[in-house]
Amino acid sequence: MNDKKIGTKCVQAGYTPGNGEPRQIPIIQSTTFKYDTSEDMGKLFDLEASGYFYTRLQNPTNDYVAAKIAALEGGCAAMLTSSGQAANFFALFNICECGSHIVASSSIYGGTFNLIAVTMAKMGIEVTFVSPDASEEELNAAFKDNTRAVFGETIANPALTVLDIDKFAKAAHSHGVPLIVDNTFPTPVNCRPIEWGADIVTHSTTKYMDGHGAGVGGAIVDSGNFDWMAHADKFPGLCQPDDSYHGITYAEKFGKEGAFITKCTAQLMRDFGSIQSPQNAFILNLGLESLHVRMPKHVENGLAVAKFLQSQPGVVKVNYPGLEGDKYYELAKKYLPNGGCGVVSFELAGGRAAAESFMKKLKVFAIETHVADARSCCLNPATSTHRQMTDEQLAAAGIPAGLIRISCGLEDKEDLIADLENALK
Repeated sequence: MNDKKIGTKCVQAGYTPGNGEPRQIPIIQSTTFKYDTSEDMGKLFDLEASGYFYTRLQNPTNDYVAAKIAALEGGCAAMLTSSGQAANFFALFNICECGSHIVASSSIYGGTFNLIAVTMAKMGIEVTFVSPDASEEELNAAFKDNTRAVFGETIANPALTVLDIDKFAKAAHSHGVPLIVDNTFPTPVNCRPIEWGADIVTHSTTKYMDGHGAGVGGAIVDSGNFDWMAHADKFPGLCQPDDSYHGITYAEKFGKEGAFITKCTAQLMRDFGSIQSPQNAFILNLGLESLHVRMPKHVENGLAVAKFLQSQPGVVKVNYPGLEGDKYYELAKKYLPNGGCGVVSFELAGGRAAAESFMKKLKVFAIETHVADARSCCLNPATSTHRQMTDEQLAAAGIPAGLIRISCGLEDKEDLIADLENALK
């Protein structure tokens, strides 16, 4: 499928039925798999043979969908997880351990920020956050001898900053570590970070990939480009024997194309069990089949709404990288020539009270803790996800009290604009 266009991959990649087999991917709703002999099963436990023995580690339905996502991103291998948070944790923890250090963009989803800054810190993994706008000198200064990964988001949630993937990749590689990029908002339809130097790509498949708010999930894609053995001293988990698998050295046995995902599955999924259910994987695949059709509509609606909001007197500021004059417009043209996504954030004059009043008047946009859906939705962080923070704390975090994040769905843009216009009045 590597020579096919993105739309064909959305529909057909990952699963090819044989003669008389089901055209749609089958849902293998089974926790376990039968074998004729214990020797056959033992080969699976020793990673000497491929196959399935327990869905906590792998499931055929999940693998079909993961293979499709790998094809879409231009990667060599992929795996599904229970959520986007699980995907980011696995991607980082697969190469980090107590005593490791991460360099991360400061402009990332709040949940991921807390994962790295708080939870992983309790595991003995430290982080240095850098501005996505950091110069090469500032970026390089953040690295330490124990740095093991660089992390960022293609389009940050909810700040809508655009990551200079090329710059961050060059910095990461000059220090002998991989760049991990969360590509949830653009999806591979609008950006493929691997083509710009990213080594690992993650997704919250809950968002545009599913696209209908039906199934929570995540995905990790390995480019197969990073040479782990060339930096063996930094990545003992991949480049030294794993005693829990009879001394297998992943980078030697599976090569740079298979080591990362194999270890992530055989070790982390085995121990943490954050598997995506086969039912959710099936639902996700239905969303992927129309992803290439839906994303242009999300972009069209997002840009139309952003332009409208820009002209409204009660709106202090509009953030949308596809909007001419936006701080990230030039980077968006480079990395997102077909547009980014349908998410727009804007600040209302009047702060928290104005935001609450505005949102009460919306009829088409629904107030939800969700984003990137077929149905338009909105959120005011100050009165929901960041409700515990004062206005001063919000300002310090770069989230003004009057900030509203809207996600433009697949409705007619005229109706979306009319709904916003009425609420603003």
